[in-house]
Amino acid sequence: MDGKLLARISAIGFVTFAITATVIELSRKYEPPLHRGVTAATETGVDALKIELRRCQQLGEASTHDPACLRTWAENRQRFLKPSQVLQSQPAPQAPGPHGQPQNPPVPHNPAVIETAPETDTHTNEAR
Repeated sequence: MDGKLLARISAIGFVTFAITATVIELSRKYEPPLHRGVTAATETGVDALKIELRRCQQLGEASTHDPACLRTWAENRQRFLKPSQVLQSQPAPQAPGPHGQPQNPPVPHNPAVIETAPETDTHTNEAR
C-alpha cells in the first residue's frame, strides 16, 4: 500500500470520527445536574468572617482604608497564625530482642561532652 493512500485513508477516518462525535454531542439534551455543586454547599454554611473577607475583597483598593476590613484582616491573621500546641518529641520505641530486652539499648546523650578526633603528632610524619 502506498504511503500517500494510507495517509488519505487515515485523514478521512479522522474527519469522519470528528464529525460523528460533534453530531452526537450536539444532539444531546441538556440535563441539569442532580446534586448541587461543592461551592454552592459551602456558600450556605460560611461564617461571618468569610463573608466580611469577601466584602473587603470586592471593595478592592478602598478596603485598605476601611476600618472594618482592617479588623477583619487582623482577626483572620490571628486565626490563621494562632500558635498550636507543640508536640514533645519522644524517642522511638526499641524493638524487643530475642529475650524480651531491647536489641539496641538507648545510649544516653550528653550534650556537654563533645567528641573530637584524636590528636596526632605532626613531627613523627615529617620526612627526614
